[in-house]
Amino acid sequence: MNRIYELMFIVRPDMADDDLDKLVANLETTVTSAAGTVKSVDRMGKRRLAYAVRKFREGIYVLMTIEGAGTVIHELERRLRVTEQVIKFLTVRVDEELKRLDKIKKLRDAKKKVSAMPAAPAAVEEAPAAPPAAETPATA
Repeated sequence: MNRIYELMFIVRPDMADDDLDKLVANLETTVTSAAGTVKSVDRMGKRRLAYAVRKFREGIYVLMTIEGAGTVIHELERRLRVTEQVIKFLTVRVDEELKRLDKIKKLRDAKKKVSAMPAAPAAVEEAPAAPPAAETPATA
């Protein structure tokens, strides 16, 4: 069963752009050879880390969105563990969250359609109002 995952990994800040491109291409090849697809790759650039990781205070962030089976993710994580340039990585399954967000969006759209419809004319008309009572002169 194919699922959607987000893989965020951080590489050393002194890594050259060419080496980073090779690493990403290698990971993409791994995914495609395991019958998965890479939906997107977002190179977020160099950012400051919240805490020191392997004596680094900065790192280059890369976010990959992947569709595939769990075996694809296991293989990617294995490769990331043994790659020296990668200092941290995290994989998150996002397909359940996407389904939940789609459901919420459909409910909102349905509510908008209901509120956008013109009000139906009242089926029961109001009874005509009674004519005003004639004023009688006051007797003195």
